[in-house]
Amino acid sequence: MTKRALCIGINDYPGTRSDLSGCVNDAKDWTEVLKARGYEVTTLLDGQAKRQALVEALTNLVSTARAGDSLVFTFSGHGSWLPDDDGDEPDGRDEMLCPYDINNEQYLMDDDLAEIFSQKPKDVHLYFISDSCHSGSVARYASDPLASVNRMPKIRLLPPLEFVKDQEIRDRIPLAMRAPSSSRGEVYPALLLSGCKDVEFSYDADFGGRPNGAMTRAAIEELKKNPTTPQDWFKAIRKRLPSQQYPQTPQLFGGPKAKKGPMF
Repeated sequence: MTKRALCIGINDYPGTRSDLSGCVNDAKDWTEVLKARGYEVTTLLDGQAKRQALVEALTNLVSTARAGDSLVFTFSGHGSWLPDDDGDEPDGRDEMLCPYDINNEQYLMDDDLAEIFSQKPKDVHLYFISDSCHSGSVARYASDPLASVNRMPKIRLLPPLEFVKDQEIRDRIPLAMRAPSSSRGEVYPALLLSGCKDVEFSYDADFGGRPNGAMTRAAIEELKKNPTTPQDWFKAIRKRLPSQQYPQTPQLFGGPKAKKGPMF
């Protein structure tokens, strides 16, 4: 069995006025954790993480796997959305991961990811950890903050008007600013751990002066306790998030077999 991973961290978003602080640390932390677990890791940070580089690296990760292999893909950076053009989204929005060159209209859409993940051979374990915003507004609050904050937290959402230049698309965006009534749930890789619901933000947090994603920090700390299954791991994360300081609700998507299957 081969164990490989791709870890992405983007703090720098040129031309958007929306740089982040903790995403590069997230990617470096995941790289360290996964190497300790026997993974061969490719790490792309900031300017290395342009759309074409992301597509090529992720396609290579998935398409060259063989039955029994274990793959991990982590992304820390901005998430956003555009109005849906093909009618396959109940909420009228196509979500995306934001590459470094998004200001040049380089988007990594959910449809793009679905196409890449569809190349996964049967019986390959694929774990996708996305610590980014997808859309909308904050949800409920809970007690017990995850950590003390030494600076104001940032949300990992890049609003479409920050990067969309096509006026026809810009004219349509205000109509889609309403929170979605439902989210797309049919197309996922074997297992997806997201930093928040589709209608929430993921937060760029601060831990003793060191920036990290709130979900990433919780996920790594709970992973070090060696949970037996992804479902057990997720339950431990959910005991920490949402919190009063970080009102985001991590989600775990995948079939029963994947949720109860092996940890990576």
